Amino acid sequence: MLGALDRRDRPPEEGAAAGLQGFAVDKTFLSSLKGILLETELYYQRFDRLNWPCLDFLRCISAIIIFLVVSFAAVTSRDGAAIAAFVFGIILVSVFAYDAFKIYRTEIVPRATQGDQQ
Repeated sequence: MLGALDRRDRPPEEGAAAGLQGFAVDKTFLSSLKGILLETELYYQRFDRLNWPCLDFLRCISAIIIFLVVSFAAVTSRDGAAIAAFVFGIILVSVFAYDAFKIYRTEIVPRATQGDQQ
């Protein structure tokens, strides 16, 4: 415990640059799939031509369609697990439908009325 406190109180061994090595960019991480996804999430504001609320709305609609198809395909076997999967799918469909409704009400409708006024 004292060793950790002593190391913290001492100045860095190689000057100020040694403390900044944790902030170096790892190019192999940025070229990996997770790095690309994180970079896209962080710099979504660069793409100002994309209508992000509309894309979020379309994501919800596509999830609703996919979960409905999978749920009805699962319930055809009439097994206990298939019925549970159907119920879970219907719950997910209702959650995505609520999300799509909220996105439509808060993001898409106000933008349409602002476009009509201008």
